[in-house]
Amino acid sequence: MRSFSYTRAQDVKKAVSEVSSHEDAKFIAGGTNLLDLMKYDIMKPRHLVDITRLEMKSIEETEGGGLRLDALVSNADTAYHPLVEERYPLLSHAILAGATAQLRNKATDGGNLLQRTRCYYFYDTTTLCNKREPGTGCSAITGYNRNHAILGHSQHCIATHPSDMAVALAALEATIQVSGPEGERSIPIADFHRLPGDKPEKDTNLAENEIVTAIELPKKGFARHYTYLKNRDRASFAFALVSVAAALELDGDTIQEARIALGGVAHKPWRKPEAEALLQGKEVSREHFQQVADAYLEGAEGFQYNEFKIELARRSIVRALMQAAKTDQ
Repeated sequence: MRSFSYTRAQDVKKAVSEVSSHEDAKFIAGGTNLLDLMKYDIMKPRHLVDITRLEMKSIEETEGGGLRLDALVSNADTAYHPLVEERYPLLSHAILAGATAQLRNKATDGGNLLQRTRCYYFYDTTTLCNKREPGTGCSAITGYNRNHAILGHSQHCIATHPSDMAVALAALEATIQVSGPEGERSIPIADFHRLPGDKPEKDTNLAENEIVTAIELPKKGFARHYTYLKNRDRASFAFALVSVAAALELDGDTIQEARIALGGVAHKPWRKPEAEALLQGKEVSREHFQQVADAYLEGAEGFQYNEFKIELARRSIVRALMQAAKTDQ
């Protein structure tokens, strides 16, 4: 690990100022991803701004009937919070599907959104990687790409986003609150993460000197009909090959609204609202769910070792929707 300077911020304004005034500065909270990246010499910040003392550790109801999750709340505290379990069980289940209990105790909600891909080549500094060193090439395209993207990829990058929590947030249509030198702003979760395009080194639309302060959940939590399905190589501490966050609003057997988000298939949680709309007013049935799965996977393209993910994603969508339809808490 390279040497770096360090300061501890006492408020958001000071934290933003510290990052803005230092070259190659990064915020650090739980550090469950950043410290690994520094040890592997992938990220090389010259200055770290410790934000663990900031007053961003609460979960509170909003005036609109939703819930505000401060960015420094741990993943574990979020997953087990009574209001999250009661009103947003999809989010609770997604968080508990990720990492290990020890990591969930340390990792923060804001940091979870900002974690970087677990692409083998991104972590191997002896290989070419446009995300790590822009313009060098993508070793995964012709390499061992079993875990890589089947949707939204580009000739510059086929990496996937690793978060489980972000997939559930995408289905719930959360909003990310951020603060920077220009003040505060809100970013819909759909616009927070980026597809790689020709700038795969940029994971999000967050400015370098902006800090995530909170995640706001809307009033509707789909607490009755939901599921988080995660297909992975082992039962714990493994990233998704394909995951599905599915949420339904039903009137009897008639679908009033459907939300679907996929993980493990793209550079960001994958939503396709126009495909979800195919289910509105339809009866719950495997046939209708297969139709929406086909629409979701339209345009999917695999590589040598991950073509199986297309069919896996198709079947996973159907299975998740069937489970969600049966769930009634």
